[in-house]
Amino acid sequence: MVSLYSYRPFPSTKALQISPSFLFPRNPKFLPFTFSRILRRSSISSSSSAANHQEPIRTSYAGVQLEETVDETKQGKLRLDSWISSRIQGISRARVQSSIKSGLVTVNGRVVDKVSHGLRAGDKVDCVISDLQPLKAEPEDIPLDIVFEDDHVLVVNKPPHMVVHPAPGNANGTLVNGILHHCSLPTVALSGKEVVSLSDTEDVSDDEVFFHGTSAAASSVRPGIVHRLDKGTSGLLVVAKDEHSHALLSEQFKQHTIQRVYISLTCGVPSPSSGRVDVPIGRDSNNRIRMVAVPGLSHHGRARHAASRYKVIEVLAGGGSALVQWRLETGRTHQIRAHAKYIGIPLLGDEVYGGTKNMALSLLRPRTPPKYNDKLSLLVSRLERPYLHALVLGFEHPHSGEKMQFSSPPPPDFREMLSNLQTIGMEKPASKE
Repeated sequence: MVSLYSYRPFPSTKALQISPSFLFPRNPKFLPFTFSRILRRSSISSSSSAANHQEPIRTSYAGVQLEETVDETKQGKLRLDSWISSRIQGISRARVQSSIKSGLVTVNGRVVDKVSHGLRAGDKVDCVISDLQPLKAEPEDIPLDIVFEDDHVLVVNKPPHMVVHPAPGNANGTLVNGILHHCSLPTVALSGKEVVSLSDTEDVSDDEVFFHGTSAAASSVRPGIVHRLDKGTSGLLVVAKDEHSHALLSEQFKQHTIQRVYISLTCGVPSPSSGRVDVPIGRDSNNRIRMVAVPGLSHHGRARHAASRYKVIEVLAGGGSALVQWRLETGRTHQIRAHAKYIGIPLLGDEVYGGTKNMALSLLRPRTPPKYNDKLSLLVSRLERPYLHALVLGFEHPHSGEKMQFSSPPPPDFREMLSNLQTIGMEKPASKE
């Protein structure tokens, strides 16, 4: 069987330029690859039931609620995690930090997920302590699409709609579950203490490193998942097979030396047709599952530095959509999705960031010949995810030092949507004068 993936040494010249012919090559030179091994990562769940913080020391703090104003006699700034710990007798600071990072703490009515956030006299703090119920990763017979594997690393092509690791609400059907089965490994469960340690990593993002556990079970399969992709995003990610590889790959991600190229379908066309978005990204205070690009707020608790480069490959359907290439300089949570929204081109199908079906129709219908109206309505009705694909992944092999680069074509739903939009209308972006 011919593989659908390509691998070649990392280019020594300029970064790879992506074109439609590259996405769907007629005579590609592909190498065969084998199937898999490896795993990792869990997180916490939360529950809520009111309780008074002045009660005696408890054995369980799940659902304990604190609603209090910082004493006016306090001078200067106080750390949020330290202050909450001092107000709930017997609770550990790690447990408080877990609750803060889970978005269960507000200060003056705004969600704060930074544990070191500074409090001042008069600030009103509301907090619910999260549950530390252990999560289990059960082996499941899930087909895995392995692009490359050796003794140290594994490169996987994740399909859309697959979650990378178990989490509350997604305990089954994840990439980790599939890896456990393939490797014939037992069920892995993390205790409350380990779940806290996992949650204590700083602002884990789409392409940032996951901490690995320290239990005997976790150690047998660690370090595993090095970075992740959102549930709706398809494409390439790398898994480490040993602790040394994990450490070296983690450092590459932290230093932003990993090469990552994505492609997306957008609502509308960006202007200019290429550029760099250098806008910090932080959690949306009104919706903790959404991030937001906020100019000028980097290093002020709410946002972190984020930079993305984009380039329009094709203008589609008379300008109602576009095929856009993205290169990440950083790897913040939902970075491309938040930056796309910021520049006015939310990803097609991204309901969280504005790329709704109504938005798509409002942009496409006025630019589409009447004969395509029925087809257009059918296309838009099929939007089930953000149309974002991790096309290219390049890194330095953690043991050999070889610079490796992998690419995978987008999945069928992406290709079908692109083909239909091209049928309605396709043109190259206007070149810069």
